Amino acid sequence: MKQPGMFLCLVTAAAIAAGSVTTSSAAAVDDYPTWDQVEAAKSSVAATLAEVAAIELALDELQTRAATFGDDAVALGAAHEQTQADYSAAAAQQSVLSVQADAASARSVDSSTRLGALGAQLYRAAGTDLSLGAFFDSTHSDDLLFRLGTMERLTEQAGRLTAEADAERNSAEALSAQAEAMTTERDRLQAAALAGLTAARAAQQAADAEVVLKQSTSAVLYAQLASLKNSSADVERQYRNGVAAQQQYLEHQRQAAATAAAEASASSGSPASSPVPPAGAVIDRSGAQAIAATQVAARGWGTAEFTCLVQLWQRESGWRVSAYNASSGAYGIPQSLPGSKMQTAGDDWQTNPATQITWGLGYIASRYSTPCGAWAHSEEYNWY
Repeated sequence: MKQPGMFLCLVTAAAIAAGSVTTSSAAAVDDYPTWDQVEAAKSSVAATLAEVAAIELALDELQTRAATFGDDAVALGAAHEQTQADYSAAAAQQSVLSVQADAASARSVDSSTRLGALGAQLYRAAGTDLSLGAFFDSTHSDDLLFRLGTMERLTEQAGRLTAEADAERNSAEALSAQAEAMTTERDRLQAAALAGLTAARAAQQAADAEVVLKQSTSAVLYAQLASLKNSSADVERQYRNGVAAQQQYLEHQRQAAATAAAEASASSGSPASSPVPPAGAVIDRSGAQAIAATQVAARGWGTAEFTCLVQLWQRESGWRVSAYNASSGAYGIPQSLPGSKMQTAGDDWQTNPATQITWGLGYIASRYSTPCGAWAHSEEYNWY
């Protein structure tokens, strides 16, 4: 279960983001270079270089903002789904405890009723001419012994019923207290889940708005960059994506090595938490694997490489588009860390398996040459 403090921080961050994205995005547009500035910059080499740097900085800012909003949306969505799962579990447990408390209460009432009936029977047995004289009347000795034995048995039975009634009453009270506490927890989690849903939706709307801004503004900026460098927008975009991919690769290796070292030194020996999909996520493993098979073949890799890839990503994410590892923040089928790194393959990286697979195969090719190389590394170190 997530810590309440972290959850509230995520909710607050989402609310702030949702409230400010329109204003901040509009303000950001005004800060980007204009075509007049681009044309003026062609007057000298120094001015051209300065304008190129300004445009590249603007592109970096767009990329960073879109990544931040996207990662926030993923984290808040996962937090909401976890809270919703916790609420469902608490509701089920509260229902079970309520049934158990009612049953224990009924047993307590039954035990008390039987104890009362036995007390009446014992009273009647004691009150039927069992006087002092009867102890010295030899003519009724057999009857006296029988009645004394009956009273002894009734007394013993009364003692057992008293203990049983006390135990049932204590059990009913304890279960009722547990049910009441779980009711409070259930209601708290329900409120948290509703707040989380609102925050997650707001964060996703903010992320979507940022993607729209990035796409429209980037198109202009790449055209301006191409104009200054006598190139084309596609070439400039491909170049920047390549640089970003290399930087991502180096950062991923640094993070993976740090994670592996931390796990190796942990004394508990417990396995790292597995990435899990949100409860409402659509899981289409066969569809994702079909896309991957096509891309693997397009790269010239054979069926053996595809088999390695299936095993690798089954271990990493179960081939789930929305798989999220709460302990690391890794996301998606290839478990990109963070998920926004996949935006170099497409702005729909949160939901499109083809985009995630394209990015994942590119990463594998640059780092391990082939999926089997990545699988071998994963077998040895439990990460890739």
